[in-house]
Formats: sequence, C-alpha cells, structure tokens
Amino acid sequence: MGHSNGNAEEPTKRKHGCIVMASGAGTRFGGNKLMADLCGEPLIACTIRATDNLFGERVAVTRHADVARLCDAMGIPAILHDKPLRNDAVLLGMEALRGCDAVMFVQGDQPLIDPRTIAALLRAVADEPGFIWRASFGGVAGAPVVFPSWAFDELRSLPPAKGGGFVAKAHANRVRVVQAASAWEMFDVDTPANLQALRRHVAQSAQHIDGAR
Repeated sequence: MGHSNGNAEEPTKRKHGCIVMASGAGTRFGGNKLMADLCGEPLIACTIRATDNLFGERVAVTRHADVARLCDAMGIPAILHDKPLRNDAVLLGMEALRGCDAVMFVQGDQPLIDPRTIAALLRAVADEPGFIWRASFGGVAGAPVVFPSWAFDELRSLPPAKGGGFVAKAHANRVRVVQAASAWEMFDVDTPANLQALRRHVAQSAQHIDGAR
C-alpha cells in the first residue's frame, strides 16, 4: 500500500513533530559532513528547509556546535549533546516533542528530500495512524520515517545503538510506504565520494533547467 506525493502544504491540523537527526560523527566522511558545502550552503541547511511550515514542532539533535548554531539561525531549536549512541539521540528528540500525535525522523545528511514527500507522509499518518510510514523508491524503503503515537514508548526505550529502524522492523506488518519522486531524495552522504556524486547531480539538474528555459 502506498501514497503518492501531493502539494507541499500543511497536511493536517494535528500536532506533528519533526526530529532532525544530526548526531553522526562523520567517521567515513572524515569530519562533520553536515556542514560540507552543497551549492554554496551547508548540506544540512537543505534538509532543514525541506521541513519548513509542515510541523507543529521541530527539533534538531546534534553533537556539533556549528550545526546547532546553524539550526538556531534557521529557526529550529537544537539539542547539543555529547552522548555516544543513536538511541540516546532518539530519546533526546522524543523527550523534546512530548504531546505530538506523530513524530517524523528526518536524516540531516539527506539534503534532496522533497517537502512534497514529507507532506505526503504526514497526510498518510493522519489518515491511517495505525501504520508507520516510510519514504520509498524503487522498492526500497528508507527515510524519512513517521511514527504514530502508539510507537513512542518503544522509541524512548530503544536498545543501545539502535534507532527508529529497530521499531519499524519489529512491526514490519504495520509499515507502509510513500513513494518518493526520485532516488536522489533518499540519497544520503556518508563519504566524500557521495558528496561529489551529489554535487554533480545538482549541477547537472541546474544545467538541465537552464537549458529548458
């Protein structure tokens, strides 16, 4: 079962929360990938902008002071921490968003996620809150992921080093997907080579748009 994208507009009056996951150490990248340049701005800025005007509350969870400053400047509160594990970051985000009907996890290193896909995920969980909803392309489910309130207790009590995917796998029969428009929406940056591939794609897309004018 899947939903297609609609317009990127406020999908519901319910209180939906967004946690931007920005705590990766960047080991494979060789540093803080979230502040790497993508077309003249930090990579994570693209991700944050895709979440604008769609949520009742947003929060970013990060180990990086420069990411926290950027988030604050872009109007999204940031939790700066030094906890080592992924479940720690999830818990910090969940504790900051108490009172939400659903919470979406957005990966900070996924800069081409389309706000229309995010809005479609929110409409899906509002219409059918019995399910966990994930973005998908080409038959592969990934992030963002939006969890309804029945999953919150499990998200707050994850095993060490586990993230939301652990809960989704535990309830595989209750996972549904929203189709992204492009595989690039779900492309995340783990290595310098990934970043170079992303920059090439963005440059080629810009050239295509300019050529069509």
